[in-house]
Amino acid sequence: MKVVRIGAGAGFQGDRIEPAADLARRGELDFLVFECLAERTIALAQQAKLANPTAGFDPLLERRMRAVLSDCIANGTRIITNAGAANPQGAAACVRSVARELGLSVKVAAVTGDDVLDRIGEHILDETGQTAASLGRNLVSANAYIGCDGIVEALAADADVVICGRASDPALFLAPLVHSFGWAMDDWTRLGRGTLIGHMLECAAQVTGGYFADPGSKNVNDLLNIGFPLAEVSEDGNAVITKLPGTGGLVSRATCTEQLLYEIHDPARYLQPDVVADFSRVTLEEIGPDRVQVKGASGTPPTGKLKVSVGYRDGWLGEGQMSYAGVNCIERGRLALDLVGARLQVVGPAIRESRGDLIGLDSIAPTVPGTRQRPTEIRMRYAARCTDRATAQRVGEEVESLYLCGPAGGGGATKSVREIIGIASTLVPRDLVRLDCALLEERDEVA
Repeated sequence: MKVVRIGAGAGFQGDRIEPAADLARRGELDFLVFECLAERTIALAQQAKLANPTAGFDPLLERRMRAVLSDCIANGTRIITNAGAANPQGAAACVRSVARELGLSVKVAAVTGDDVLDRIGEHILDETGQTAASLGRNLVSANAYIGCDGIVEALAADADVVICGRASDPALFLAPLVHSFGWAMDDWTRLGRGTLIGHMLECAAQVTGGYFADPGSKNVNDLLNIGFPLAEVSEDGNAVITKLPGTGGLVSRATCTEQLLYEIHDPARYLQPDVVADFSRVTLEEIGPDRVQVKGASGTPPTGKLKVSVGYRDGWLGEGQMSYAGVNCIERGRLALDLVGARLQVVGPAIRESRGDLIGLDSIAPTVPGTRQRPTEIRMRYAARCTDRATAQRVGEEVESLYLCGPAGGGGATKSVREIIGIASTLVPRDLVRLDCALLEERDEVA
């Protein structure tokens, strides 16, 4: 039976590169997939492209390609990634440049069409109840979650590297399976199973023990050298999730269960561009060390609509932090928060909302009296969403001023200001999105 080996080279934009290089070198992979986008990531990429038309793609793309491209070409491993973000063509040009420097003959494809900024205006945003057009000049981006069609087209054109923008995460892994096995795009069972494989791999080390480890409760060996996962997929769409021998981490029924449930609202109706996947009857079986067999997914036809992630300018975030330690540190921290809040009242409505936390005490979960040990050190954090940059800067300045105008013993002050990119979403008809697949370089172009 034919088996396709797919490895996960990244689970987010800032992911580690060394485990991906290991997969490229000795994974005997057919495909290596880099999933590098999130909702906010692509909005920031669109903002970067507005400032510089040659930017807007994953800033680590060049380093990733330098680490894996030679081994992938030598081993016949094809690369698929959404690292193109807001600029797949620019990302493809980056890969071409790296290939030339390495003396490699590489065929690169850029899949575009997810950018629907010019067609989103009259659509109602779920979070605001208003049209995208109502955001006016604050509207930054609108990117649809595309399916696997454009990637399949690029693979059929014999591309070694396929770069796209806001594709659905599982679609990056579904596409090579559709291409390799010749699955029909209305074979809902196999498309559902391929979507499950994509979901299991899309967060990379999250299924091999990363974000799972909890010492004393869920132990993971050699997290220092954690390996990224790969799937051995059969033609029926079922698979074995594993990792390379000699790497750290863990692939178990527990790690796979956590990943299976991750970000899933309704396991029986996981809405994707290519299929509505059904994970409700999935089984996970440990069939060997670091080997888990995944079976039982299915699917039904897609809804005909695509989710669009809309990015917009939503003010400025000003933040300041200060540490307090020793006897009475909680009381001093609370006094510091009260002082900053009172001193910022003079700016009035320029601060839209604010909050103060004592990190180590109540910044995530509320403190229940008598249920936890009193900390001997805390860090106060005051943050505010402001209408303008100048007001946001003042937030951090007021925290820094606590050195001499606040409680005793404060230290380690930090301050920061950044523009806030808000994210909203809506649904659009599938035919609103027009995909294009451009081959940017033929193999014989490299001397």
